[in-house]
Amino acid sequence: MNKASIRTQETLRRRALSQAEVLGLTEKLLEQFTRLDFSEVKVLHIFLPIAEKNEPDTFMLIRWLKTNHPAIKILVPRADFNTSLMTHHPYRGEEDLQKNLFNILEPMEEEQHDGKIDMVIVPLLAFDILGYRVGYGKGFYDRFLAGLDTLKVGLSLFEHVDTIADTHVNDVKLDLCLTPTQMMRF
Repeated sequence: MNKASIRTQETLRRRALSQAEVLGLTEKLLEQFTRLDFSEVKVLHIFLPIAEKNEPDTFMLIRWLKTNHPAIKILVPRADFNTSLMTHHPYRGEEDLQKNLFNILEPMEEEQHDGKIDMVIVPLLAFDILGYRVGYGKGFYDRFLAGLDTLKVGLSLFEHVDTIADTHVNDVKLDLCLTPTQMMRF
């Protein structure tokens, strides 16, 4: 299937989930997340969930990191919809976040991180057996990850699709993807 078809299919599939189902799936994602090797991770970038789109509740992962790996610096993105680029800001807590015009939580803090990032937790709607992903179609993460030497970890509420038929040379592959039942390496 092509990206547009997958995007439509997976958006509908996510919308059909109840809040309790999203919570249960996220708890299982957290179990997989705790199995990652954080020994070399000093800086980790993680997306913030859009609850209205039934995205995984990454605040659960952030809380686990703060408890179990307090030395890791956590970054969260702020999107510029005019340029389709993101800036990366230290996570200061939920009280430092506000929703933008697109209902996406973003940090109010102006301080930006421009240094090395060891791991990026990547949002997605779907992924395939090769490690390609389908997002919302704006290319924010492909631009951010292009040429970046980091571990790219997808979070998916569902298992993989077979193949994304219309991958592009600018599509950045994941290194691994976590689902509620497994950790897939590519």
